[in-house]
Amino acid sequence: MTPVEVCQGEGPLVLGLPHTGTWLPEALLVRLNTRGRALSDTDWHIDRLYDDLCPGVTTVRATFHRYLIDANRDPEGISLYPGQNTTGLVPLTDFDGAPIWRDPPSQAEIAARRGAFHAPYHAALEAEMTRIADRHGWAILYDCHSIRAEIPFLFDGQLPDFNIGTNLSTTCDPSIEALVDKTCRAVSGFSTALNGRFKGGWTTRHYGRPDQGWHAIQMELAQRCYLAAEAPPWTYDTAKAEALRIPLKDILTSLARWRPA
Repeated sequence: MTPVEVCQGEGPLVLGLPHTGTWLPEALLVRLNTRGRALSDTDWHIDRLYDDLCPGVTTVRATFHRYLIDANRDPEGISLYPGQNTTGLVPLTDFDGAPIWRDPPSQAEIAARRGAFHAPYHAALEAEMTRIADRHGWAILYDCHSIRAEIPFLFDGQLPDFNIGTNLSTTCDPSIEALVDKTCRAVSGFSTALNGRFKGGWTTRHYGRPDQGWHAIQMELAQRCYLAAEAPPWTYDTAKAEALRIPLKDILTSLARWRPA
């Protein structure tokens, strides 16, 4: 099992997919409890949702599940949201705050996973951003995510449909942030937040280097927008998804056409 799948395109846009993978080795599965083995915190079907929306994009996808190690967390384990509930580099609980392990990993195991899975994913992402920036003079990383709209352990109330993260407008050119925000807010029947509860994970913050021509933006979608229900079996709702794919295509097409001023 390769930890990362890369599909190269020649355009300036990279799609990061750190949380769609569901692979776990059997030896690890038996150490998870029943709740952990449900894999409920997967970004269900996000790769399918974004598939074939924009020609020329590059995709970098982690094939392993985030319970093995989270590819969108700081490799040193530093919290993305100090003082707020969240999950770590190797989660010990699910998004509801419930334990997921019968036999939690040791620090030595976490270090080994970091080298075997986290590092290869980011080596691939770094290589593709470098390749594309060398070709075009800039590169845009659009990090693809989704989450249940109601998770009291992580946030109050109900999450908006589109959640855009640029770490308080620091990870990309202001015109990129404005373009995505304007496109989302123009979609009838959908709600939007910019740098709300989700401001961009470690990937967005690490690769967002606008002064070097590397731009990064995270999109966290509420799963209610494209799933039949935010519960097992996490069924992809084709009608909902097709309606959502229209503005997502507009976003990606606009980013692919973006040029620095």
